[in-house]
Amino acid sequence: MKAVAALRGKVILTDVEPGPIPAGHVRIRTEYSAISPGTEMTYIQRGADQLSLLGYSAVGVIEALGAQVEGRHVGQRVACYGAPYVRHAEWLTVPTNLTAVVPEQVLPEEAAFAGLGAIAIHAIRTADLRFGESAVIVGLGILGQLIARIASAAAVRVAALDVNPQRVALVRQGNVAGAYDSQDQLEAQLAQAVGTAGADSVLLCAGGPGEALMNSAMRWIRDRGNIVIVGDLSTEYARGLMFGKEARVLISRAGGPGRYDAQYELENRDYPIGYVRWTEGRNVEAYIRLLAEKRISLRGLITGKYPFTQAEEAYQGYAAPSSAIGTLLTYGE
Repeated sequence: MKAVAALRGKVILTDVEPGPIPAGHVRIRTEYSAISPGTEMTYIQRGADQLSLLGYSAVGVIEALGAQVEGRHVGQRVACYGAPYVRHAEWLTVPTNLTAVVPEQVLPEEAAFAGLGAIAIHAIRTADLRFGESAVIVGLGILGQLIARIASAAAVRVAALDVNPQRVALVRQGNVAGAYDSQDQLEAQLAQAVGTAGADSVLLCAGGPGEALMNSAMRWIRDRGNIVIVGDLSTEYARGLMFGKEARVLISRAGGPGRYDAQYELENRDYPIGYVRWTEGRNVEAYIRLLAEKRISLRGLITGKYPFTQAEEAYQGYAAPSSAIGTLLTYGE
């Protein structure tokens, strides 16, 4: 089968053997896979001599079952998440822990962003946001857009910031009224948007040097508030500002508990729900439920669809400032 990979700074197609289906896994015929620009562009820009397969979020139809699979059947559409099992590839072999059944009323194009949806949900859980609390979300690429929409759907008061006016307009379409394209605008409206005490949490979905942004976030949060680093952002900040608020600085890693645990993923051993309420797999299911109940929509965020054989062109949309937000690779169309 063919898969999309990065090699020496180029996007190429490579041949990959599907291999056998381990116990607890399903073989999926891919319909759509979603590009995660932050992670994947980093692999491409490194220009490494070693081949790196790209992608981790997709949707498709189950074509075969491994031994000991329960709750899944051939012909079922599922969303799936997590490298090395999920890639931009024609066929995927995925542990059932990393899949979620996609109901008929959910568009497969939106379900393909399940991995990014799980990452967004885990970031909100890391921030420990509760009903009626408030958050500032900085950086409105695809991940920031998802976090803003999901937090708003969970009755969190959201203020969103990005210097790109097009991205600000998009997040407003997702029922996030408090969206701003300059820091001055945000700070002028902050008390009205999140309350006079300051935000309960700031989620930073931007990348690059972070000192100025981290220090600003320290001023935006309430006493003993949280700052959650979601993007690839450096973490320099003023100790005095942190001490003054007794702030917590946290980092959100991937889609939730289970990620990078071979027993949970490769061996398909789920964590007992009484001990771990929200695993990465259950976060994928939560994302699909939000789509099924029409609490969120990604239709306005899907700005490009390309046959996977034209993957190089799809990635070029992220190589320079552009209107690209959510990009899908398609298979078999």
